[in-house]
Amino acid sequence: MTEHYDTISEVRDGMRVDWDVRITTSDGTTLAADVFRPDDDRPHPVLLAASPYGKGLPFAQGYPAAFTALLDEHPEVAARSSNAYQVWEYPDPERWVPHGYACVRVDTRGTGGSEGAIDFFSPREAQDLYECVEWAGVQPWSNGNVGMLGISYLASNQWRVAQLGPPHLKAICPWEGASDLFREYTHHGGIPTLFMPTWMPHQVTTVQHGRPGGPVNPHTGRRVCGLPVRSAEELAATAIPIAEVLRANPCVNDYYRDRTAALERITVPVLSCANWGGMGLHSRGNFEGFTRVGSTRKWLEAHGLEHWTEFYTDYGTGLQRRFFDHFLNGEDNGWDDQPPVRLQVRTPGGFVRREEREWPLARTRWTRLHLDLDTRALTEGEPSGAQRVEFPARSAGVVFTLPAVGHDVEFTGPAAMRLFVSSSTEDADLFVTVHLLDPDGTEVLFPGASEPNAPVAQGWLRVSHRELDPDRTLPHRPWHRHTTVSPLVPGQVYEAHVEIWPLSIVVPAGYRLAVSVRGQDYTHHLPPGPHGVRGSGPFWHELPGDRDRPAYSGRTSLHGADGQRPHLLLPLIPATSDDPRLVGDGE
Repeated sequence: MTEHYDTISEVRDGMRVDWDVRITTSDGTTLAADVFRPDDDRPHPVLLAASPYGKGLPFAQGYPAAFTALLDEHPEVAARSSNAYQVWEYPDPERWVPHGYACVRVDTRGTGGSEGAIDFFSPREAQDLYECVEWAGVQPWSNGNVGMLGISYLASNQWRVAQLGPPHLKAICPWEGASDLFREYTHHGGIPTLFMPTWMPHQVTTVQHGRPGGPVNPHTGRRVCGLPVRSAEELAATAIPIAEVLRANPCVNDYYRDRTAALERITVPVLSCANWGGMGLHSRGNFEGFTRVGSTRKWLEAHGLEHWTEFYTDYGTGLQRRFFDHFLNGEDNGWDDQPPVRLQVRTPGGFVRREEREWPLARTRWTRLHLDLDTRALTEGEPSGAQRVEFPARSAGVVFTLPAVGHDVEFTGPAAMRLFVSSSTEDADLFVTVHLLDPDGTEVLFPGASEPNAPVAQGWLRVSHRELDPDRTLPHRPWHRHTTVSPLVPGQVYEAHVEIWPLSIVVPAGYRLAVSVRGQDYTHHLPPGPHGVRGSGPFWHELPGDRDRPAYSGRTSLHGADGQRPHLLLPLIPATSDDPRLVGDGE
């Protein structure tokens, strides 16, 4: 029999807590879970989440800088909870149990106290969580209504479980959760990112199941990594070599399809919460999730600030609670009258809340701005004559700028760029960045999900991945197949459509919008942030064995000619009569 910790049941701070509960899955593997619930014998709705970060590792211990900043900048988080039981990206039980919820935390297979091997977002992991939902739905402390709530990994896996349709799953709230492994986690526009290969050793293998040493749960004195202790060889054999997997799978295939949600199969109520600053990981998944899920009961929310912040603020928990009170507790709290879309529209000075009926907004005036390759301007009118601009691929490329606006102008929605490109080599990578410039020409940067100084928006494309799926492509959101590599003939011009992830920005009077096209990651000129991030967060596209090849160090040219004019498509939002602060001319 496999060695593991026995369950401890106790009452702490008015909650019944069951530590290290074992959940046996259909293949005989056992997963470790902690359960927090009201100190009574009544059944309650359940919030379940699962992550590879160690259910017993407190937020304050595992991520002290983020935790301290959260409490310093948002004191209500400390006022509402002792935060003693708060764990990275999980719901805080002290914010939910007093309101009649049971909270279940599960270590995903191969992490924390759970047996097995790490294989991110695998079909087996999704099946595990299906079975955890069904387990929670029939416990004596459960009313049979299970919801899923969490951030990031704990949001992404909600899409994958919900598509399977566990009977006891009644609603999900993926808070900043990608839904497409290839397009959002591993390959932006076909360009592999270093994110997962660098994230895994810092946040996952540190709490891998059976790891010697490691952190200790301060509440139980037990190893977060569980029992038994594994050898180095055993640990290596039970952790996916993610960098090798990415190099071996450069295109969409069954590996990625099996780990990407079929959103159209999801029929439970969905509250999809996106972050404007989530470029490079989650924001695309939340917008795509909202528009594509099969459920008729779906809502979209979009906010800003850091990846974890609004999840724990009064704003975030209040929104979550109204949603789950309605669908798990049956409360008639007005949620049915909640407009389908709530946006925190971004401005240089903060956010303006606005309710909408759809996404993208029906009143959007899709604005085509042409790239004048001679003057480096963004213009409403088409340039004339043949144009060309060339730049070293390993450079900041070229910048195109709009004139200063005479009044506030809002752009909110998805965006896209059409380019005509040639390369001196057999391939080229395009990194497109949308910038806001103040009247002095200084770039205005924003707190992003994982980058403290982020631009307005970003998009990417490897030109050898330029093939579009015509059935899924929209003018404002190109959809690339990514199933084959089509090398370039040096010097030949190719049409390329770049998807720019959804954005929101009010350009104040006197400010200018700009867009850059380069062959390497965007960087700002400020000192690096935490972990060395410098403009693009942890989403750096320099996977060894990929962009260090000569194909990506040549020279890239942009071309313009009659019938082949490059342009940027932006979502201009006209003013509404009840929203005079947000103005777009759109004429």
